[in-house]
Parts: sequence; structure tokens; C-alpha cells
Amino acid sequence: MTKDCDFLKNYFDEYKALSFEENIYPELIAFKELCKEIKLNKKKLMFGGNGASASTSSHGAVDFTKQAGVRSTTFNEAGLITAFSNDFGYEHWLAKAIEHYGDKGDAVVLISVSGTSENIVEAAHYAKKHGYPLVTFSGKSQDNPLKKLGDINFFVDSKSYNIVEGIHMMWLTTVVDLVIGKSEYTTQARQEYLIPRV
Repeated sequence: MTKDCDFLKNYFDEYKALSFEENIYPELIAFKELCKEIKLNKKKLMFGGNGASASTSSHGAVDFTKQAGVRSTTFNEAGLITAFSNDFGYEHWLAKAIEHYGDKGDAVVLISVSGTSENIVEAAHYAKKHGYPLVTFSGKSQDNPLKKLGDINFFVDSKSYNIVEGIHMMWLTTVVDLVIGKSEYTTQARQEYLIPRV
């Protein structure tokens, strides 16, 4: 019991130390301002990640769209991934998705714990080359290639995948609430879409 309690205390202390320092505020605010610009200009955020970071991308894309009114998309559909990977190579599929779906004025949000995944880094290079504002979420090493390419960078100084992924999700959803301007709100169902009960 004591050993487990010690583990949990150290674990959550690491979360607190890495998550809530004020040095992250400028990045959170910069991302919020980018989102407001995207929303104002009727453009979109394009999210990308692998594995758990793909799930975080989906969560972010849905919440930015539905809650904050910032139109967003992600490229997690199996048919798209397998077709583009087959035709262009796995390392290029995400860059090719951005090429096919991106519009001038959009922004790209890429998530990778290591910041070294080839398909993510290739997508970052594509975004930079074609003038898309690039927001990155990474961890492990300060000098990872993804972070080096970003305009707005969220870096978690930890080598623990679960801690980095958890903090990425927290920061991402924090920006959703920052755009909205509050943390407590209700989602109202649109009455015209409700099926009457009989």
C-alpha cells in the first residue's frame, strides 16, 4: 500500500510540475488567438497524430468544432490512411492528406510524443513549405524535429508516454475552453434534429 501511494504521489507531482507552470500560458494564448483568426476567416484546423495521439487529434477536432465553433478535421479514417499509405508511402500519407484537403488560411496541429515520427515530421515540413501555421505537441527531447518546425509549440519535458499524452489532451481541451471563455457550459441539442418520442 505504501509503495503504491508513494508511486502515485510522485506520479501526480510530475503531472502538476509539468502541466501548470505559467511558462505555458503564452503558448495557450497564442493558440487561442490562432483559433479565433481561423474562426473569423471561416477556415479550419487540420489535426494529425499516430496511435493515442490520433485519438487526441480526433477529440480535439470534435471539441473545437462542436464546442468552440472552430471548424476542424482529422485524417483517421482507415480507407484514407491505407490508400494514401499504399500510394505515397506511410511516411508521406499525412502530408498528402494535408495537400488534398488543405485550403489557404487553414492551420495544422500535429501531435507526437517523440516528435520524431516520420509521417508527422513530413507533414510538418509540408505545412511549413506551404505556409500553414503549425501548432505542435511533443515530448521527450527539447530538440525533437517536430518542435523545431512549429510556430506554436507545446512541449512536455518527460519521457513517460502516458504523462505526455495526458498533458497534451489537457492543454488541447484547455484551449477549447479558452476560446469559449469559460470552463462550464451546456451543449444544447438542436431541437430541429430531435426525433419526437411517440
